[in-house]
Amino acid sequence: MAVQEIDQARAEEFGGRLLGTVSGAMLALAVSVGHRTGLYDALAELDPATSDEIAERTGLQERYIREWLAGQLAGGIVEYDAEAGTWWLPRENALSLTRAAGAHNLGILASAVSRFGEVEDDVVRAFREGGGVSWQRLERIQEWQPELTSAVFDVEAVLGLVPGLVELLREGIDVLDVGCGLGHASLRIADAYPASRVLGVDQAAKSIAAAGAEAERLGLGDVRFEQRDAAELEPGSADLVLAFDVVHDLARPYETLAAIRTALRPGGLFVMAEHALSSRPEQNVGHPLAAALYTVSLFHCMTASLSEHGEGIGLAWGEERIRPALAEAGFAEVEVQGLEGDPLNSYYIGR
Repeated sequence: MAVQEIDQARAEEFGGRLLGTVSGAMLALAVSVGHRTGLYDALAELDPATSDEIAERTGLQERYIREWLAGQLAGGIVEYDAEAGTWWLPRENALSLTRAAGAHNLGILASAVSRFGEVEDDVVRAFREGGGVSWQRLERIQEWQPELTSAVFDVEAVLGLVPGLVELLREGIDVLDVGCGLGHASLRIADAYPASRVLGVDQAAKSIAAAGAEAERLGLGDVRFEQRDAAELEPGSADLVLAFDVVHDLARPYETLAAIRTALRPGGLFVMAEHALSSRPEQNVGHPLAAALYTVSLFHCMTASLSEHGEGIGLAWGEERIRPALAEAGFAEVEVQGLEGDPLNSYYIGR
């Protein structure tokens, strides 16, 4: 084999970039702490303050706050006046770190890093032995997802993609929410459109129980939640079926799409959210979140499906594979739309 010359500049550039990745991953853990403890929210409301003042405002331990602030300063997140001993969060940075930022709050994403890290040993085992990581082992990730869903999925905006759909919901139709999780979409629809009847289905018993309890707390009458395999739906039972960021997770995604088509009544509508990535890896190079999303798939979506002897299609199955899958399931018309402010998802509307 011929000896290849090393491009030293390229090697140094890559090494520096990878070092930045590792440093950023560690910083993400501290960002998660700032999100979970409410420190960013407090800093956004405070004038420049000492660590003692921040501790008094938040009820947290000053020594931990001081160490955390030093790391945040090194990471370019907060600023510091050494002479006055005061710290503050620039308003521009607060737009990406506080709960007031809504879907732009990257603290939500940072808070997932440690949860994914908890199953690294399981993923390494699967690399060596095959199989996957069970849904039971992924519960901590499942517990995090509702916060992301609430921030990212604007249910009203999604429904608004289909002309006339909101009017039908007001009049009253049967809605089926596949892979409903804790019921974010189901509960929002049941609350906004009381004339419609909503059924949320999911395989996770804990999620179904929690969604039902929330419906009861809110006093919502015509919404039900059932633990059920999405590939086994009642034919002709729905006018609208929703599947938000779920089909690629399933052991039997193609059977599920066929079951959804059968569950729809004549003239019914299917709205599915899937990640806005291509099935061709080279097409995703340059996407700002592609590397992170492939890691999410490796640690969650793909491996969970494989744990049930499933397809393991992963989250990047892309429009190139989704359109043919929908056609094969029986959807004669499919359109794909995007939502402003939601760079993660493409919305497939099937009839």
